[in-house]
Amino acid sequence: MRRILLGSQLRRLREEKGISRETAGYHIRASESKISRMELGRVSFKERDVADLLTFYQVTDEAERAPLLALVREANTAGWWQNFNDVLPTWFQPYVGLEESAQLIRTYELQFIPGLLQTEDYARAIITQGSGGAPVEVIERRVSVRINRQKLLYRKSPPRLWVVIDEAALRRPIGGPKVMRAQIEHLINIAPLQNLTLQVMPFAFGGHAAEGGAFTILRFPEMDLPDVVYLEQLTGSTYLDKREDVDRYMEVYNRLSVDSTTPASTPDVLRRIVNEY
Repeated sequence: MRRILLGSQLRRLREEKGISRETAGYHIRASESKISRMELGRVSFKERDVADLLTFYQVTDEAERAPLLALVREANTAGWWQNFNDVLPTWFQPYVGLEESAQLIRTYELQFIPGLLQTEDYARAIITQGSGGAPVEVIERRVSVRINRQKLLYRKSPPRLWVVIDEAALRRPIGGPKVMRAQIEHLINIAPLQNLTLQVMPFAFGGHAAEGGAFTILRFPEMDLPDVVYLEQLTGSTYLDKREDVDRYMEVYNRLSVDSTTPASTPDVLRRIVNEY
């Protein structure tokens, strides 16, 4: 995410000066395609290259250069999740970085309780079921990633998390009655969190707007960064940031939030369900 932010700022500075990507690439002894990849945040940055580009774009004020050069160093710092590269799918790793950087996370889940709200036993049951006989050590490392992700909810400046859970996810007995009871009780306990909005899409409503299934919309504090829609499949994921795509998912999410239980009534709904386990 820091690479994307840095790249977008470099692109803005280049375009303000009317400089082509080809010319910028020539200036740092690189190709036009490298400048394109840098501006899209798809490659790592060398501080010398960024410094040379800033000078070429006539950004000479140290007060303006310093934050961008600091961003280079931050962008090249490995995230905590990269210590788990051996057990995380390559297509999922970018999502963890996006999630860590988000200011607002909206998610609708149909089958499972969202990962940021899962108990350790519930997470272990899901991961074990989906790991195809992976060794216990691998499963435990994947569980560790999921639980570590939840720390962002309790940090000093946490993102706002807005969750709509389909009633089907609450009725599906993952890990057995004891695990499910503990999981729903956990949702009841954390519902008062100030940065959490929790709703349930009830069976009684019938068909609803999210006919396409689960999705997550991430919004970032930097104005230069677009919202991103994350869609997950069995063997991969899709990241959408085109305005028309994001707008369509926002329409669906807004409709879901209107049609679901209110945040105030959600704990009572959860208590009724947990008493059935």
